[in-house]
Amino acid sequence: MCGAIFLEGIDVAMLNVALPSIRADLGLSTGMLSGVVSAYVLGYGGFMLLGGRAADLLGRRRMFLFWLVVFLLFSGLGGFADEGWVLLVARFVTGVAAAFMTPAGLSLITTNFPEGPQRNRALLIYAGTAAGGFALGLVIGGLLAAIGWRWVFFAPVLLALVILVAAIPLIKDQGERRAAGGFDVAGAISVTGAMILLVYGVVRLEHLSDGPLLTAAAFAGGLALLAIFVAVERRSAAPLVRLGILRSGPLVRANVMAALLTASFFGFQFLVTLYLQELRGWSTIQTGLALLAAAADVVLAPTLTPWLVNRFGNAKVVLGGLVSGLLAYALFLGVGLDWTYAAMLPSMLLIGLMFAFVYGPLTIVATDGIAEHEQGLAGGLINSSFQFGAALGLSMVTAVNVAALGAATGAEAGLEAMRTALVVPVTATLLAALIGVAGLRTRARKPAGDEVLSAT
Repeated sequence: MCGAIFLEGIDVAMLNVALPSIRADLGLSTGMLSGVVSAYVLGYGGFMLLGGRAADLLGRRRMFLFWLVVFLLFSGLGGFADEGWVLLVARFVTGVAAAFMTPAGLSLITTNFPEGPQRNRALLIYAGTAAGGFALGLVIGGLLAAIGWRWVFFAPVLLALVILVAAIPLIKDQGERRAAGGFDVAGAISVTGAMILLVYGVVRLEHLSDGPLLTAAAFAGGLALLAIFVAVERRSAAPLVRLGILRSGPLVRANVMAALLTASFFGFQFLVTLYLQELRGWSTIQTGLALLAAAADVVLAPTLTPWLVNRFGNAKVVLGGLVSGLLAYALFLGVGLDWTYAAMLPSMLLIGLMFAFVYGPLTIVATDGIAEHEQGLAGGLINSSFQFGAALGLSMVTAVNVAALGAATGAEAGLEAMRTALVVPVTATLLAALIGVAGLRTRARKPAGDEVLSAT
């Protein structure tokens, strides 16, 4: 399971680093290049809830193995692409495969480890591996892109093949309990359409002046389909998403905080990449190595975080992590064109602390107290929040950066625009911290028997 989530993280990161090489070789327009990234986000974000519920209904092992094969095949297709449309298809289907594979893998962990220290430790290792995959992917992607961008697609194929060969004998179907009832086709169509349109609208926010009516129409259509989905679920005998699950305050808070967490990090990572490569002239390999310090959670998540969670509880650990992230982004507001790496390092290390203390505990809270037959759904919800937040963060920092830059040129103008856009990750982290404080206050008012349900 950790191998699969590492594969998903490293796949996304490596492609981001290789985009300039792909554009140069295939002669892609800026719009087509942006579409290659957006296609994966649309597939992943659009089908995640359906993927989570499919794992509950059709079998977690079956869904995991089948979609791992699809991921392998279409990643390979991207490596053979000679035209932009082939890359678009490959990335969209790869995103869909990840949307089914990821919640199935997460629910295999939550249903095979009992609630408590064992599951918490497993989830913290899993979360640390996920973040480590993205951080290491930036470095590995830079190295592979220097050899040839097609290896950015072929390397995940080799890794997926190793994981598949290991998974077939190691993952056992030990009479897993599947959710009762049929498949809610109307709910599946409406929620998938809603998620695709909403994610598409978020992606289009990157360029607010480029077809604002289409952007508004995407959001309107997504919200309309979401309303239809709610109406369908209320009447369905076997709903795709039992709406009662959303009455859990900890689950809702965990999902909102998850979206804000990834919005802040992915927005920050995008701005730092622009700063290092376009304003400072650093290479892709240098940029990846600079961001590698943020992968400190690979070590901290399975070692320090479990002790802190057992000692202080999820809520306080999450809040401490968010404060670390807030300090990291605030420190970077003073960035200059002559900053040494030593000046940037504290922010990178604090971001590593944030991920170590927030990502895993939020995953624990989002799946604690959820019935076994709905673990896939809970996994789909939290992963949808992570993915939607990442898309939102990227779009918002891009929109603010473009608006602040305007028609100005030059390094100083670019630096000022970047400083302005840094307000987005600062604000997102501050909001997440305030929600964390509200969760702590709610927990303090609960009777002792309700502590588990008030974990954040």
